[in-house]
Amino acid sequence: MAAKRDGRQLRWDSHNAARRQHILDAAIAVLAESAPGVEVHVQQIAERAGLSRTVVYRHFADRADLDQAVQGRALELLRAELVPALSFEGTPVDIIRRVVAAYVGWAAEHPGVHAFAQQDPPGGAGQMEQAIQQIAGQIEDLINVGVEVLHVELDADEVAALDPLVFGLVGAVFTSTRRWLARPELRPDRERFVELLTESVWEQIAGLARARGVDLAPDVPVEALLETALDGAAG
Repeated sequence: MAAKRDGRQLRWDSHNAARRQHILDAAIAVLAESAPGVEVHVQQIAERAGLSRTVVYRHFADRADLDQAVQGRALELLRAELVPALSFEGTPVDIIRRVVAAYVGWAAEHPGVHAFAQQDPPGGAGQMEQAIQQIAGQIEDLINVGVEVLHVELDADEVAALDPLVFGLVGAVFTSTRRWLARPELRPDRERFVELLTESVWEQIAGLARARGVDLAPDVPVEALLETALDGAAG
């Protein structure tokens, strides 16, 4: 009997998890159709999910809990766009452009979801800063690999400063994009905006590298730079 009860409980847990995900996806769909900043009501989410408000609230403690979960789902979707862009494939500028274009493209195509993901819900902090920290951490990991392979000499203060500096670079891209999206007319257009953001990030990284004796060529694939450095170390 205990085994049967356990099996029923597992099936019930699976059902609840699936329904919770269904509600979150319904909320994302409603936000995607809404103008940025427009309040979305639980009733709209319930109707999109084909459920009643009562059923929705069976899966969330209150509206703040629902909002937090929706933010988390929105940021999962954003990370799904950004993670594939975080690799050493291409030139340094290619890599920066790929990451910037992935973020700006997602934000421009989902302005309502993007705006909601950046809100601080009542009674608590939003999750965007945490998302920026995670993305910045992955970028910092890439930079640390480059620093090690290229034998860049960093003192203790410079090593300690990498985290806030990279966080600042990523945060600047997020903040600039939010400001750009808030304009009545998106000028410059998305392609030009991506290029300008890419140039800004590249110049900051290249300038810091030059000051430490490393001349990063913007048009040489990073993989080739790393191979050259590894061959030199082996020799």
